[in-house]
Amino acid sequence: MCAVVNQEIKLIPRASVEPQNFWSLTLPELERVMDTWRQPTYRAKQVFQWAYKELADDFAQMSNLPRELRERLAEAYSLVNLRAERELVSNDRQTYKALLALPDGQTIETVLMLYEARATVCVSSQVGCAIGCPFCATGQMGLQRNLNAGEIVEQVIHFSRFLRCWHEGQAGELGSKISVPAEIQSVTNLVFMGMGEPLANYNNLWRAIRNLNAAHGLGMGARRMTVSTSGLVPRIEQFAREPEEVNLAISLHAANDELRNLMVPINKKWPVARLMEAARGYIAATNRRLSYEWALIQGVNDAPERAEELAAAIKSQLCHVNV
Repeated sequence: MCAVVNQEIKLIPRASVEPQNFWSLTLPELERVMDTWRQPTYRAKQVFQWAYKELADDFAQMSNLPRELRERLAEAYSLVNLRAERELVSNDRQTYKALLALPDGQTIETVLMLYEARATVCVSSQVGCAIGCPFCATGQMGLQRNLNAGEIVEQVIHFSRFLRCWHEGQAGELGSKISVPAEIQSVTNLVFMGMGEPLANYNNLWRAIRNLNAAHGLGMGARRMTVSTSGLVPRIEQFAREPEEVNLAISLHAANDELRNLMVPINKKWPVARLMEAARGYIAATNRRLSYEWALIQGVNDAPERAEELAAAIKSQLCHVNV
């Protein structure tokens, strides 16, 4: 009788659709898939272990799974969906930028920045951007589409695999151009400051963050992640209510409405005073320090009076200004 039961567990229906991006899955979703496929639900945790901890790029590598299940997973999901089209390394060998091609032919930029004891990945959240800041190249593209959660997560996986390959001496010619400090074994920090407005892709952003933060996922601490926004006030207020202690940064660049309307057009919808109200609310709700970003542009926002306006706007706030 037990032998018959075991045989039935191995009967797995075949897929008839294109593989989906594995990295969009949550653990409960994969557990439900295992149940549908008549597999023990603990198999889902084994798959996540291989994907997020071992950084497997092929289901065939998951040696503790039955062969039939590995084949079924490979038919249903893909572990490699982003392909590096172009890669650039800075002269100091500390910054590695990748132009990653998406399955639909669109491209995004993702950057690995190395410091003494940190490896920070700058993550994109959209293809293009709708905000239209005139000093930002992405803003001139317009918005093409949101990234799904898997495409956000996989940017981090891409560089996690690279760092592992580098330490194993398997990073190829690219590896010879980059200097990775010995103490850096993996990605340590994330900044969602790449292409796009992260809070305009809110649900996919948070699905990705939670997979990256989860113990069964990448296991990265929430306070090692920072999300940057141009100032979407309702989303800032929603962000403050999220249980995960992810950091927030606001791309301010000007503290008076006349100038900020030109530099960050979303200011016409949520002006500086309303943005500062949301910022104070975020600090009060989370007791976390808020960061302001100020891209200093000669002759535009670098006069002493601009600094005085900034000081007045953020007075008494628990905050930091990054110039």
